[in-house]
Amino acid sequence: MDLKKIERIEEKYYANTFSRLPVAITHGKGMYLYDVNNKKYLDMFAGIAVNSLGHCHPEVVKTIREQSKILMHTSNWFYTLPQLELAQLLVKITGLKKAFITNDGTEAVETAIKLARKTTGKREIIAMKNAFHGRTLGALSLTWGEKYRKPFLPLVPKMKFVEYNDVDALEKSITDKTAAVIVEPIQGEAGVIIPDNNYLKEVRRLTEEREVLLILDEIQTGFGRTGKLFAFQHSGIKPDILCLAKGLGGGFPIGAILFSCKDFEAGEHGGTFIGNPLACAVAKTVIQVIMEKKLVKNSEKLGSYLLKELRERNLNARGEGLMIGIDVKDGRKSVLDLIRKGILTIYSENTVRVLPPLIIEKKHADQFLGAVDSVGL
Repeated sequence: MDLKKIERIEEKYYANTFSRLPVAITHGKGMYLYDVNNKKYLDMFAGIAVNSLGHCHPEVVKTIREQSKILMHTSNWFYTLPQLELAQLLVKITGLKKAFITNDGTEAVETAIKLARKTTGKREIIAMKNAFHGRTLGALSLTWGEKYRKPFLPLVPKMKFVEYNDVDALEKSITDKTAAVIVEPIQGEAGVIIPDNNYLKEVRRLTEEREVLLILDEIQTGFGRTGKLFAFQHSGIKPDILCLAKGLGGGFPIGAILFSCKDFEAGEHGGTFIGNPLACAVAKTVIQVIMEKKLVKNSEKLGSYLLKELRERNLNARGEGLMIGIDVKDGRKSVLDLIRKGILTIYSENTVRVLPPLIIEKKHADQFLGAVDSVGL
């Protein structure tokens, strides 16, 4: 089936919600994906920082096979061991007190909003300009950008925005009605915007002084993406609520929040599919592989190598670990140029975003750099 026919099928049958890149993927293995014509592509964005172990990792495939033979769903009317084992592991590696599993990152943010309001009895939440936290109404209310928000106004009230990387602006914005501050350690969808080194530490100090909860959205930065298991570890702090997803499932849909504030009471939150045995078993495997194969260290090492090489090419590149942004004249054109060279990346406006699987090796980094040279970013 050719691409034009696929495009016509989508136009006729599927909601017009995505601005697709002109590639139809059929299968993948490791660092590579293949299209309907069996053309091979080096995956340098990992499904938007999701496929942390690449594609069809044998341990993930094994877990899916084994767990699906035993139990995939039974609902939260009953205890299931994979859910509790994953929660215990997440608590251990984050240092927070309790976990709640969700289906994805947006649900994690929605859960965090409810928990912050429940814990404090207050309604106001402060987010950052250029932030992206999701597209459901609650998460969208904390997402900056008219293109996301305007068609769906009015959104959830009592949400407001301040400048990112500006602690003074945040301090002036906090009131006695403020329940929480939500922040991304690195703004991903905005184009890999990295704050000053002491920014998160100062936000944590301020929120503690003002008795306001700190919610960190590590949906994109978590699980080794930035060269630490979690980005907040670069600053030596802990949030009150931590939102996770993407790399947690290695391609399988799952999210979570971790928290050290008050807990929900029975019936205050839930969901039919959340914490199902299959998703939780996969997530546990993904975390174990990341840690056993020292992929966080690999992220730091290969990310540093890529960033150094990109800068030596006089490109305006920035990043932490394997979360890199390259400023270009035309983001979409640059991504399309790389596609023609067999490299898959994505863009935010005029920034090419590089988010490869954590299993990347130097030979893959060099293949990407060779393509960068050939298209002249």
